[in-house]
Amino acid sequence: MQVVLFSFFRSSRISRVAASCGGGLFLALGGCSAMPDSGPSESVVLKAEKTPATNPLGFQILSVTPQVAAILGAEIPPLISSLDSANNAFSHNDRIGAGDVLTITIFELGSGLFSPASSSSNASSAASNEASSGAGPMASITNQNLPPTEVEADGTIVLPYVGRLQAAGLTPQMLADSIRKGLAKKSQNPQVMVRISSDISNTVIVSGEVHRPGRVVLSTAQERLSDVVAIAGGATYAPEDTHVQLVRGDQIGATDLGTLESFPREDIRARPGDRIHVIYQPRTYTVFGAAGKGVTETPFKSPHVSLAEALARIGGPADALADPNAAFLFRFEDPVAARQLGLKTPATPLGTPVIYQLDMMNPSSYFLAQRIPMKTKDILLIANAKVNRFYKFNQLISTLVSPAITAAWVAK
Repeated sequence: MQVVLFSFFRSSRISRVAASCGGGLFLALGGCSAMPDSGPSESVVLKAEKTPATNPLGFQILSVTPQVAAILGAEIPPLISSLDSANNAFSHNDRIGAGDVLTITIFELGSGLFSPASSSSNASSAASNEASSGAGPMASITNQNLPPTEVEADGTIVLPYVGRLQAAGLTPQMLADSIRKGLAKKSQNPQVMVRISSDISNTVIVSGEVHRPGRVVLSTAQERLSDVVAIAGGATYAPEDTHVQLVRGDQIGATDLGTLESFPREDIRARPGDRIHVIYQPRTYTVFGAAGKGVTETPFKSPHVSLAEALARIGGPADALADPNAAFLFRFEDPVAARQLGLKTPATPLGTPVIYQLDMMNPSSYFLAQRIPMKTKDILLIANAKVNRFYKFNQLISTLVSPAITAAWVAK
């Protein structure tokens, strides 16, 4: 009798466990949508584009095609060289400008206009001695350094016995010739030398993350942008994390120092009046969703990173969680590229929002991904597979049911 009762009790207990688990199973199946997820699936992203409530920015989703890859690939390297127009590719770094301080030396024969009185009397005495000794006259040569002369705001200077002369825009040799002509009828065979002792106009201003910010004087060697940064002591941080902004007149261009060092065409010559700002700007992209390494902010660590390299650095799609058909690149696109892509989305201060979709099950996509450059602040989303929630639910059920089955088996 006791054996029969124990058998009945044991079978009833197992039945209750099974019934309880089965009831929980059906209840949980109804609540699968409440399971946690690391990101949306492909269908959710595609649906969001068509729903105004979930797409207030009006972004568009573009599949990565050869045409799209060609447009995006044409943005490497950044065209800071566009600030160098064909008509002004060469700049004169030896011209006098307003604010420069000049050192002017005048050489004269005999008793000159700028000779000190003592020199004149000594010259006259020497000439008389020569004449009395029958050795013949020998003219003495005198030279005089004029006080430092600053070029006025209108580009002119004023010299005794010459008057006002235009100096700005001339080389020191050209100004010296102009002064000599002004003295020709007032002095005996004058010769003039002009030197820029304090050069203000042939300079650029370098500021920011360099070791010696300040004014850099340009020479006739025609220094390039990377040369100017080097003269200022070099950048404080790595080239790929150093953003170089060039302000030239009313135009602004920018790129990273690594590009200037790697692409000579982009390393244009500095011009007088340029302002160069060196900014520490570490470039990163962010990863969400079912990536091999999970959510992470990844630094570039090199001047250029392609989409293929970016996917490889994050471990690619996670085998058990990801949908390889749906790798999404979120970006605020440059206005020029947005026009070429035919985007109708209104631009924002950050650019035109767009999402690029890459099908990693298509072998052609791997070639296209090598041509697409990553930009700082890009976001990569590896979409979750549609069965991802069921996979997690299955793990949850296994976690809940296994102890009960084990207990029932022990009781058996």
